[in-house]
Amino acid sequence: MTTDLLNKQAAGTTVRPARDGRDDTPEVRRHTSSLHASDVLGLLGAAVGSLSLTALLFVWIAPFDSILGFVVVAYLLFVGLYAVLVSFDENGVAVRDKVAAVLWQSLAVLLLAVLVMVVVYTLWRGRSALVHLNFFTEDMSRTGPLQPLGEGGVVHAIVGTLEQISISLAVTVPLGLSCAVFLNEVPGRYARFVRTIVEAMTALPSIVAGLFIYATVILILGIDKSGFAAALALGVMMLPIIIRAADVVIRLVPGSLREASYALGASRWRTVWTVILPTARSGLTTAVILGTARGIGETSPVLLTSGINAGLNADPGSGPQISLPLATFDLVRSPQPAYIARGFGSAALLMALVLLLFVLARVIGGRGPGELTRNQRHRRVQASRRDVARMTRRARLRSAPTAPGSD
Repeated sequence: MTTDLLNKQAAGTTVRPARDGRDDTPEVRRHTSSLHASDVLGLLGAAVGSLSLTALLFVWIAPFDSILGFVVVAYLLFVGLYAVLVSFDENGVAVRDKVAAVLWQSLAVLLLAVLVMVVVYTLWRGRSALVHLNFFTEDMSRTGPLQPLGEGGVVHAIVGTLEQISISLAVTVPLGLSCAVFLNEVPGRYARFVRTIVEAMTALPSIVAGLFIYATVILILGIDKSGFAAALALGVMMLPIIIRAADVVIRLVPGSLREASYALGASRWRTVWTVILPTARSGLTTAVILGTARGIGETSPVLLTSGINAGLNADPGSGPQISLPLATFDLVRSPQPAYIARGFGSAALLMALVLLLFVLARVIGGRGPGELTRNQRHRRVQASRRDVARMTRRARLRSAPTAPGSD
């Protein structure tokens, strides 16, 4: 009996202990997965049926030849047939739940497919320019439309984008986070007014931001078109995004943390600096990422406030300075294949730059409150070991026998 029990346990079968001398019987395992064979069969049946009915409709019944129409009709029939098949075995609540699951999963797949298509198409169209080293090290000052891809590059646009977005972040991040803290910590009529203005500015067209900087900074103040003016225009676009997202994140900080800090005697601003901001650090990083994504891809504000320059200009304070989005726009509108390839290559570089900035932002501020880095954990472990050794030596000294005549 014991040998049989061990063999069944080793085989992975749950064994029910014997009672009153009767033979033990194996207990069937229960499957907790939400996906069953009937669901898979229902999906396959609905897919085959929808494709068959759509093909019959488009080929034999109606003279339709649109690919988009075929896909839309097939998907609608798929959802309807799946609901009918599920209704044979489930009640109304389960049918609605499964149909809703199919809808949102289909939308997720669609969005992922669109994103992959955009990235792959951009890389494919720009592959002929990305394989040349000069594309990353030269500018377009000595390159014409008919010259091959072995000459010229977009290093001037890379430098312009990096300098402009750095200046914009240096201006907007302190202002945006400070405004978000003000909206949450100093409530009142003025805070509600500022929040309303910020929410309205989130939908501000980019051309309006460029015209605002052009009218105030360039025409009234007399500053020439430059990368600095373009950075200010990008900052106008980024600032409301950062404020709005940071405001929402700070609202999510539990009120009990504030109350505990006040109970310990901390002031309001010390509570903000040591409790609220560290707790919301991950969300604030996401707010900065959203603002950066909004500003780094803008074209019209840079065109109005900086202009187009084919050569490298590393000084953002004087002279036109182009950016990667503006370079992409300027290159792809040309009818020459070499310029179009360079335009798609610069768009691929822009995507890589955005990905790099996002990764850096997540590394810097992606840790949760109280979460330690690997080096910090190692230092904590070393300090704990030293404390253990010191306490062990102290205990040994206390337990050591006192020598005669030591008194």
